[in-house]
Amino acid sequence: MSTIVAVLKNNTACIAADSLTSFGDTKQSAEFVTDSDKIMRFSGVVSDNYMGIVGSAAHQLVMQNLIINHADKIDFSNRLIIFNTLKTIHPILKEEYFLNSKEEDDDSYESSRVDALIMNANGIFGLYSLREVDQYSKFWAVGSGSEFALGAMHAAYDQYDDAEAIACAGITAGATFDNGSALPMTSYSMDVKS
Repeated sequence: MSTIVAVLKNNTACIAADSLTSFGDTKQSAEFVTDSDKIMRFSGVVSDNYMGIVGSAAHQLVMQNLIINHADKIDFSNRLIIFNTLKTIHPILKEEYFLNSKEEDDDSYESSRVDALIMNANGIFGLYSLREVDQYSKFWAVGSGSEFALGAMHAAYDQYDDAEAIACAGITAGATFDNGSALPMTSYSMDVKS
């Protein structure tokens, strides 16, 4: 699957991701794929946004296309606005991109089947399949390597002043212990509002 992390420290945010894509038992490492970066960058209402998505490999291309074709509907400024954006794009995902929103369990709401982390000038946010949105004050991780990444970042957070060093600890732990994640990693940093 993936390991994607976002860290906020000393008014700097960093988002980072591993680079492995897998299809069943077949791995596509960064050595063989020219577009192995799992983090998308796009301009927003307030600032640039960086988004890392886990799950189906198709999600990234679908989201890139959706952001290009429906830029007027995309705003990730704060938690409530992100929720409204997700609510607005869900029908587009179903109608234009043929999202199969059915999941095996009996969820209360229809799933978008997308989990992601976003970084922008307002902070770091987690987006989840039932359109839940959380804003994080220190760090978070998503993907199959997230438990390893969370533990590593928890241990590193008070040890380092640099958000990127903490993110690197998370991605390295995910890539070391999760067979759905691998190095090299990519990372992006930016200043955030205090």
